[in-house]
Amino acid sequence: MARRSTAGQGHGVEAPHVEGPRNDSSDQNGADRRIKRSQGFVEEVFEVIRADIMSLAIPPDTRISIDHLARKLGVSQTPIREALSMLEAIGLVTKRHFVGYCSAPQLNRRQLDQLYEARLLIEPFAARHAAERMDDTAMAELVALAEAMTPGESRQSYDRFADQDSELHDLVAAGCGNPIIRETLARLHSHLHIFRLRFHSEVTTEAVNEHAALIQALTSRDPDAAEAAMREHIQRSYARVVPFAGA
Repeated sequence: MARRSTAGQGHGVEAPHVEGPRNDSSDQNGADRRIKRSQGFVEEVFEVIRADIMSLAIPPDTRISIDHLARKLGVSQTPIREALSMLEAIGLVTKRHFVGYCSAPQLNRRQLDQLYEARLLIEPFAARHAAERMDDTAMAELVALAEAMTPGESRQSYDRFADQDSELHDLVAAGCGNPIIRETLARLHSHLHIFRLRFHSEVTTEAVNEHAALIQALTSRDPDAAEAAMREHIQRSYARVVPFAGA
């Protein structure tokens, strides 16, 4: 899965962890969220909008006003449009006739079930073979990433955790030595949609613990344990978010 630049992750607003959508996209102290123009500032605009979508500050299936965002972030409409196009490419934004850009709807129960069925077919298999085939350099990178992941409580840290979680699963898929498996998993954009269903630090805290068991199995080069740890992680992830899926 192509990795996204982390430039601009310091932008945005931190807020206490809550569940459910929040309509106030400014921070509690009224801090200025304007983007500082620099090389790659379109990526910064992308990061701010993405974090608001992931944390539900921009509720699902809601029209996104380009003019409003341009005023709020202090940029022209051009980088806003570019950022929204990038978000459309990864499934977080849709473009509709006569409406414009909207945040994508959340997964309904049937879509969530189908997504997890696919993950259960792919990822335990990938973990088993990664335990056998992943080279030491890639294993060290995986361990370092897992150690750097901390539970997310703010909008930006929660969004960053979702990104790191996606990267961790991508590294495991890459380590299995089958590029088709890795590409298939990447096309699902599963972590973006799963983390949108529930914005709460419990999601990330439990995932950290489950990752630890997975990393232990992988570094021990134990294929049976790695497969079992990945399967349990996916099943627990499903249990955490299924109550929040649409009908």
